[in-house]
Amino acid sequence: MTEPILHLTLVLGGARSGKSRHAEALIEALPPPWAYIATAQAWDDEMTARIAEHRARRPADWITLDAPLDLPGAIRGLPEGRPVLVDCLTLWLTNLILAEQDTAAVGRALLEACAQATAPLVLVSNEVGLGIVPDNALARRFRDEAGRLHQAIAARAGRVIFMVAGLPMQVK
Repeated sequence: MTEPILHLTLVLGGARSGKSRHAEALIEALPPPWAYIATAQAWDDEMTARIAEHRARRPADWITLDAPLDLPGAIRGLPEGRPVLVDCLTLWLTNLILAEQDTAAVGRALLEACAQATAPLVLVSNEVGLGIVPDNALARRFRDEAGRLHQAIAARAGRVIFMVAGLPMQVK
């Protein structure tokens, strides 16, 4: 069995479950400076507003990096010892699928980057496997790949938290 990555935390939950705020609080409990790696892309006005809301609630001690595709490279490129929050894996996975990248290979590269990180790392992701089976092939592929990615990360993470209605439930 592969060694667990003790400094790695996975925070899962549904939309508006409090995932991001909880993840921010976990990182802010550590000494700054903190790094926020954002995977979102602002394709429309509504997403632009969501991104602005996330940025506005973070204090100036955060540095923000945009990594819509090369998340492993962004993690590896940070200074040693800097706590990192990644928000979010499902947006990143969407970007990879739309860019027709090998999601399994990039997922393995993400786990390698997490294992090499020297500071606490919190990954946020949407749990999408609790609903109905999607009615189209792309949505089913996304759901399946997200589930596989979550399982791989959870297996290696030192801690897994599931958010429900703003309440953290420690799973691991």
